[in-house]
Amino acid sequence: MIRVGERFSTQVTLTRADIAAHARAAGDTNPLHHDAEQARASRFGDVIASGPHTMGLLLGLTASHFAKRGPMLGLEFWVRFRRPVYADETIRLEWLVIRARASAKSTGQIVELRGRIQGQDGTTAVGAKGTVLVEMAP
Repeated sequence: MIRVGERFSTQVTLTRADIAAHARAAGDTNPLHHDAEQARASRFGDVIASGPHTMGLLLGLTASHFAKRGPMLGLEFWVRFRRPVYADETIRLEWLVIRARASAKSTGQIVELRGRIQGQDGTTAVGAKGTVLVEMAP
């Protein structure tokens, strides 16, 4: 049973190589993710991770966490980018269960979440809300 107040988190350090590889795989040619010289000359001052990269990590954490209980399906996610995630910055990805109820259409639970990515400096880089369906394993 998933309970309100349940928290889960992990820490990740995104290297320059990680950032560039993910951007390439996503078809993102923005030099802010690939070119250190151009990134340093930008208002950001360094290479930054793409939004889909940080978002993917945050959403992936929900799948990894809830899949231990049974099949999990993301139903809805909303994210707000507040500040960049920089290359070689250690970030904390975290989620909090704010509501859990029985699903009317399955044997699982509909789980509502609030999440964030917190930067090394303690500020929120990405804020998120999500709803997932977690089927309970027999």
